[in-house]
Amino acid sequence: MANSTYQLHYWPTIQGRGEFVRLALEAAAADYVDVARGRTSQGEDLTDAAGMAAMMHIMNSPSVERPPFAPPFLVHGKTVVAQTSAILLYLGPRLGLVGKSETQRLWTHQLQLTIADAVTEAHDTHHPVATSLYYEDQKAEAAKRAKDFRTKRIPKYLHWFETVLERNSGGNSFLVGGRLSYADLSLFQLVDGLLYAFPKAARRALKKTPLVSALHQHVGQHRRLAAYLGSDRRIAFNESGIFRRYPELDA
Repeated sequence: MANSTYQLHYWPTIQGRGEFVRLALEAAAADYVDVARGRTSQGEDLTDAAGMAAMMHIMNSPSVERPPFAPPFLVHGKTVVAQTSAILLYLGPRLGLVGKSETQRLWTHQLQLTIADAVTEAHDTHHPVATSLYYEDQKAEAAKRAKDFRTKRIPKYLHWFETVLERNSGGNSFLVGGRLSYADLSLFQLVDGLLYAFPKAARRALKKTPLVSALHQHVGQHRRLAAYLGSDRRIAFNESGIFRRYPELDA
């Protein structure tokens, strides 16, 4: 496997946090392997080194000096980067998905960190007490957490991104400057996840944030992204991932 090939390590059956990295790799037509799934970016099946065993080796082997805490993590040559935001900070300039100035790069990273905060809050609506417990073990707490999330937090996050788009001097089609960045891809994924998990609440918030809604539609129509989203490389949302549809939590 060539050193120029990116190796993405993430759970093979959910979008989760790994999807934010997949979107960047797909949008840039990068040469990458989705290792635990045993798939290349061209949809080819792999053998031998690919699979869960390879991912778990990097996480658990005593021979790995700097083990990742959890997936996703990226292997690129001798470089191993964990944490979604850090991975995208690393990939951004290499994939042409971030501006060239330090100011633009730092601002894009800040946007990504805020998206990560929103993703964590979305997860905590169905697991507000402990990740070690099933949803069914914390339904009462989940109902309270979800109510606050859908009535206060979703509108607050999307309103802030609306403000960022309004104030972007490079054009309000994108979050940073006048071209697509990894932050735009991640905001697309956040909105897509909210529409899956909280369709009623998300649609209400999007009616008040037309620029965010337009960005979501625009990114989804990106030539490479549209091809990816319509392919079997895109794992469907499901109730094992971060964004889970429990109708009783939406209103």
